[in-house]
Amino acid sequence: MAGREKKELHARGYLQTIFECRCPRCREGKLFMHPLSFRFKKTMEMNERCPVCSQITDIEVGFYYGTGYVSYLIALVITVISFLLWALIIGFSFSDTRFAWWLGLNSFFLLLLQPWLMRFSRSLWISFFVRYDPDWKINKPNDGERIIPGQMNNW
Repeated sequence: MAGREKKELHARGYLQTIFECRCPRCREGKLFMHPLSFRFKKTMEMNERCPVCSQITDIEVGFYYGTGYVSYLIALVITVISFLLWALIIGFSFSDTRFAWWLGLNSFFLLLLQPWLMRFSRSLWISFFVRYDPDWKINKPNDGERIIPGQMNNW
């Protein structure tokens, strides 16, 4: 095919990589072993390394403890947005049951979102520490300096 130009694959963008829970280094490999579900043990099982570029996903002992803060912040933002939308559309009042309805529906919505929030928070957290490498096929990933094999996946 001498006359045609070869179409190059473009890397995913940063936001797409996070929302799809992909490796931040190559933006191709999946961080999690199983698809999203309400079975929490299966949902949170991560690959030890990226299946595409071999980037370590558990960088150090207790690496993902910070995701609790990220998840909390995201849930707080969702709660504020839902309250503002509720107040604009339905209205706000303590004298009737509108506030109680919002509180119940918001809580239910956050419970449904919890598996996704946990995965999204981990994807976002690792993206703060592992940067995209456009030459990931050539460059070898850094081996974890502070990895203790006996403590892996101990979160």
